[in-house]
Amino acid sequence: MLKEIHEQPRTVRDTLAGQVNDASGTVTLTEFPLSIAELKSLAWLRIVASGTSRYAGLYGKYVIEELTGICVDVDYASEFECRRSAFAPPLTIVTSQSGETSDTLAALRKARQEGSRTLAICNVKESSMMREADAALHIKAGPELSVPSTKAFGGQLTFMFLVALHLAQARQSVPEQTVGDYVLQLKKIPDKLESVLRLDRRCAEVADRYARFIDFIFFGRGAHYPIALDGALKLKEAAYVHTEGYPGGEFKHGQITLFDDQIVAVVSATCDVGNPDSKARYRQSADSAAEMSALSSHLVALVTEGDQRVSKMAEEALYIPEASDLLSPLLEIVPLELLAYHLSIRRGLNPDRPRNLSKAVTGRLRAT
Repeated sequence: MLKEIHEQPRTVRDTLAGQVNDASGTVTLTEFPLSIAELKSLAWLRIVASGTSRYAGLYGKYVIEELTGICVDVDYASEFECRRSAFAPPLTIVTSQSGETSDTLAALRKARQEGSRTLAICNVKESSMMREADAALHIKAGPELSVPSTKAFGGQLTFMFLVALHLAQARQSVPEQTVGDYVLQLKKIPDKLESVLRLDRRCAEVADRYARFIDFIFFGRGAHYPIALDGALKLKEAAYVHTEGYPGGEFKHGQITLFDDQIVAVVSATCDVGNPDSKARYRQSADSAAEMSALSSHLVALVTEGDQRVSKMAEEALYIPEASDLLSPLLEIVPLELLAYHLSIRRGLNPDRPRNLSKAVTGRLRAT
């Protein structure tokens, strides 16, 4: 797991290779199941996946809707395959690390039967999913052997952002200059990931502080909410502790009752100072962090380098390099993965082989 966490800069570089045109600052996805004319009239699409891959799909929903105005539904593959769809959108995106997850394969086949064109995002080129989809995008993370998915998740996030840019470019929903700026920022993500990975020792220190705790709650707003969900899942998988992930604004809608000195709150409070919406979300996150800190002294905050507000409220602060609001989630997940790894080690566990889990969930649940 630790080795694969540290391979994420290379994963993003390799995933971007051939998918963007550096000279023109445009996205040139090698495969896509809809023509430019079809993309211009596309009103909605759906993303179907399971586990970590579904959280990548939720991130995709945020960035696609933000950049294109297309409505995006995100469904659990296990739910999608067992119920009737009212309508079939022109495009269904499925994503999986292995490409053999039974629920997601069934969802892919159902979508095709309904007449929806399908796009697979997957890390295994020769997988069933890549062969059966109408078009496929290969993550190129290399073999991922640890059961908790880390580098493949980073590749999925990268492709979700590329798909959003491809759609925005085709529909001219944002200026060409904006697409070019995002392409340039994407190219800088691997170097920023290298910087984030230097938090490894710091995350080990944080793990030492919280090794005895068995309840964690993660919060994030907007495109950062899926990262809170996956941070919680990684800790659950690797360290066998009870964790939950919630949107930051839901803090007062029930979760506030859980707060005492036996729970650790983890809050994403990064800020893109050039983005008014990001600044507004940051202020909301800071207000929530202040209340959480008053209820429980155990607050861990992900903040942007140079932060002077939330970091002072937190018991532990992890600093993330400056990045666009929509791209900083690719950086934020890394310290959460490192924290899950080190907590697993502190608890005497093997993070690569969590009990009762396998790399690809190929067993089928019988519908009742």
